[in-house]
Amino acid sequence: MQLQTEALHAGYEKDTQRTMAVPMYMSTAFDFGSTDFAASSFNLQQGTDNVYTRVGNPTTAVLEKRFAVLEGGSGALAVSSGMSAIFYSILNVAQAGDNIIVANQLYGGTVTLFSQTLKRLGIEARFFDIHSPDAIEALVDEHTKCLFFESITNPSIDVPNFEVLIAIANKHNIITIVDNTVATPMLCQPLLLGVDVVVHSASKYTTGQGLAIGGLIVERKDLAEKIKGNARYPDFNTPEVSYHGLVFADSVVSGILFTFRARMVLMRDTGAVLSPFNAWLFIQGVETLSLRMKQHSQSALSIAQWLEKHPRVKKVNYPLLESDKSYANAQKYLAKGASGLLSFEVEDFETAKKVLDSVQIFSIVANIGDSKSIINHSASTTHQQLSPEELKKAGVSAGLIRLSVGLEDSDDLIADLKSALDA
Repeated sequence: MQLQTEALHAGYEKDTQRTMAVPMYMSTAFDFGSTDFAASSFNLQQGTDNVYTRVGNPTTAVLEKRFAVLEGGSGALAVSSGMSAIFYSILNVAQAGDNIIVANQLYGGTVTLFSQTLKRLGIEARFFDIHSPDAIEALVDEHTKCLFFESITNPSIDVPNFEVLIAIANKHNIITIVDNTVATPMLCQPLLLGVDVVVHSASKYTTGQGLAIGGLIVERKDLAEKIKGNARYPDFNTPEVSYHGLVFADSVVSGILFTFRARMVLMRDTGAVLSPFNAWLFIQGVETLSLRMKQHSQSALSIAQWLEKHPRVKKVNYPLLESDKSYANAQKYLAKGASGLLSFEVEDFETAKKVLDSVQIFSIVANIGDSKSIINHSASTTHQQLSPEELKKAGVSAGLIRLSVGLEDSDDLIADLKSALDA
C-alpha cells in the first residue's frame, strides 16, 4: 500500500468495540491474569506484551507500528521527546570510553548533547563536515560506535550524500543513525537507503500543530544481522545481568533488536516515557502528514525562489533551488519535496533582528513543523550555546534567519516577508 493509506490504517486492528478511531488507553498498568504470565512478562518471554506503560502501552504501540511501516523499518520505540530519542539511540550502543562520529551541521541542542552532556558520561563526539565525508576515515577506531547525521540539516538546510556515508560506516561495521525530523518519512525514507536507525522529534511535523512533545526511534529491517556477533556492540551479544543472563541478540524479538533493548533497558531504567494521550495526538497528525508535507514543500520552494531574487538577501538555503549546494543530493533523495524548512542570510544581526520584529504572519518561535509559519534567529536562540567556531561549522551566521513555512497561502507569506525586508 502507498504511504498515505498506511498512515491511516497501519498498526491498528479494531478492538472489541470496533472503533474507527484508535482508542486512548489511559492506563498505567495491566492485569496479567496469572502469576506465571506476570513472571514470564518481566523475564521478557512475552516480548512486547503489555507490562507497564513505562515500557509500553496499547495506544503508543499503534503509533510505533504505524511509524515503523511509514519508515520501512521493522520496529519503533516512542519516547517523551526528540532529544530522548537521540539520547537513547546513542546510549544503546555507546558507553564511557567509546566515541561517536557526528556531522557538524546539526540542530544546536543535538550539538550540545553530543559535545557537553555525553562528554560528562565519557563518550567522545568526533565532528566532521557533511560536505567532506572523506575525513570520517581518520576519525574511526575500535571504540567508534555510530555515525550520526541529519537527512535535512537544521538550520543550514544541507542534504548529505547518503550512499557515501553509509558505505563508510558499513566498511567499518558501524551503525548509522539519521535524524529524519525535517524530511519525515513522507519525503525521505533513510532506512530504505541503507541507514540502520532513524530518530524523530514527533513534536514537529508529526503532530503538525505544535500540540505535543514526543520522539521516535525506528530500526531498519534485518539490523539484527549487523549487530549479532559484532564486537563493537557487546551489550547486545553478552548476558544482561538485570535479566538473569538473557542475551538480547538471541531473544524472542531479535527482529526488533535495537528498539527492544532501548525499551527494556534504557526506558525501563530512565523513564523517558511518551504519554498515551500524546501518542494519540501523534496518531491524528500522522493521518494527514502526507498531505501537509506536500503543501509545506510547495510553499517553501515558492518562498525560497522569491527570496533568492530579493536584493537584501545574500543567500538562500533550500535544496530544491538549482543554485543550492545540495541540489544534486536533493534530486536523488527528495523527489517528493524538500519540506517546509529553509533559511536565508541578510547582512548582519541587526538586519535579521529588524526582519524578525517586523513580520506580522510569521511568529518568532523556537519550533518547526507547525501548521502556522515560524521565523527564528538561530544564532541567538536554538544555537546560542555554540561557540563562534561551532556556529561557523554548523553553517549558522549572525545574519541567518530560519523559516518554518506553514500552511498559510504562500502569497500572503511572501507579502509579509517583503514588507519586513523592505522596512
